[in-house]
Amino acid sequence: MKSTDSNHFLALRRFSAASYLILMLSCCCLFASKVAVAEEKELIVATKVAPPFAMLGADNEWRGLSIALWEALAQELGIKFRYEEATLADMIDGVADGRFDASISAITITHDRESLVDFTHPFYTTGYGIAVPQKSSGWMTLLDRLSSVAFLQAMGTLVLLLTVVGICFWLAERRKNREEFRPGMQGVGDGIWFSAVTMTTTGYGDMAPRTWAGRAVGLVWMFTALVITSTLTGTIASSLTAHNLTQIVRGPEDLSKITTGSITDSSSDGWLRSNGLHFTPYETVNDGLDGVAKGEVGSFVYDRPLIRYLVEKNYAHSLELVPGTFGREDYGIALPQGSELREPLNRELLIYLDTGKWDALQRRWLGPVN
Repeated sequence: MKSTDSNHFLALRRFSAASYLILMLSCCCLFASKVAVAEEKELIVATKVAPPFAMLGADNEWRGLSIALWEALAQELGIKFRYEEATLADMIDGVADGRFDASISAITITHDRESLVDFTHPFYTTGYGIAVPQKSSGWMTLLDRLSSVAFLQAMGTLVLLLTVVGICFWLAERRKNREEFRPGMQGVGDGIWFSAVTMTTTGYGDMAPRTWAGRAVGLVWMFTALVITSTLTGTIASSLTAHNLTQIVRGPEDLSKITTGSITDSSSDGWLRSNGLHFTPYETVNDGLDGVAKGEVGSFVYDRPLIRYLVEKNYAHSLELVPGTFGREDYGIALPQGSELREPLNRELLIYLDTGKWDALQRRWLGPVN
């Protein structure tokens, strides 16, 4: 009996020793992975301006939500690095061909990009936003259109045409119809008055051409005036209708009714095309929002947190966002395929995202979510 107990005791001691050894080896491996990362050369990390995720300050220092996250992870893993600014395409291609060791900004994880590089776990999930002109009252819209340069130019051309036609009436009638088309400047004014009431078909019967020449001018002018009036009416109506259409955009299903802007080769490009929607390409988000503000396009589609930040900062009195987030985007850190950094970064990323520090960073750079 004592021999059996002794054997059990020895077995237990061996099991405890083996468990302790395994635990120590695991800790050593984790420590070694951090040390290995720390001992590597200075990494080149590509980024690009994408407020509020990555911004380059006047002091030439990078800051923003993605930047703060990367620096927290790098500090935890002991990574030495320096930033290098690049375009969105270069951030992917540069990691794929070895020019960059990592890329971080507001990079959406897509199938095409995943075929070139590896991504960490997503650190931020969002979707697309739609920026449109701010709603305005009918009277304000009308006044805005009536005071536009294009409308004033059209009215100036119309007044000039009325004056020319009025002079033609006066020249044809001034000798044989002196009672209605008086001599001198008074007669010119009579001719302009007659051309105006003829164009608007509101003639009062107080004047009429008596000569064949005057009647010929009147006949040509009546038909010309019909074309001018219908064209002017149609132009004003279409202008107001186009403006009103931008006021009823509630989601992607309404974008086919208006012109839309976005950025070529971005994730929003693919999303719009997958929904059968065409768009006007812009170089930057600011260019696209300027296009909406100036009336070049009726809307601009891009990552919602990016356009929300810029609209609130630079276009608070002219643009607004359609309520809601459309589609889905996951932001991640791009790494070379098979990178030894991926697992350590993923572990630290999951730990960091579960802390109050990440929540505080989001509130700082994104404000309250709406």
